Amino acid sequence: MPPVAIIPPSEIDLDRVVADQEQIRRFNPQRFEMEQLSAIVHIDTDEHLIVGYKDITDDEFWCRGHIPGFPLMPGVLICEVAAQLCSYYCQAVRLVPDGFLGFGGLEDVRFRGQVRPGDRLVIVGKAQRLHRRQTIFDTQGFVDDTMVYHGRIIGVPIIATEGAPVGERGDG
Repeated sequence: MPPVAIIPPSEIDLDRVVADQEQIRRFNPQRFEMEQLSAIVHIDTDEHLIVGYKDITDDEFWCRGHIPGFPLMPGVLICEVAAQLCSYYCQAVRLVPDGFLGFGGLEDVRFRGQVRPGDRLVIVGKAQRLHRRQTIFDTQGFVDDTMVYHGRIIGVPIIATEGAPVGERGDG
């Protein structure tokens, strides 16, 4: 049985974009095929809650080979979307001011439905632990009103070294 939704999908305003891809790039270092967030639509720093989405297109790099004729988004990429959402949150609240939040692990991950080209994968993250050495987020993914994923994301700081790009960080 799936867990109770952190935020019911019907209560998420997907038209209220608070960060588009250009703004996401200011904090998240992933580029090209590994950019997995289309937009952030909700941030609540009091509740440590963030909501974003990834629009799945026909030209995703995995479509050609991940079940030809019936492309399914690989579960590892669904987890990556969730991890990038959590990393964005930690950067937005300046938890890791000299780097970014890296993928440290997964716990209690379950896949409960398909994500296919044409879908919008909505990811919700709620921080359970925010610390400069390790963060833990409960995350859930939805396509329409169906929970297709849930799991716990563990993040660890990756400190930028001189010459290592971390995005176009700045104030504002």
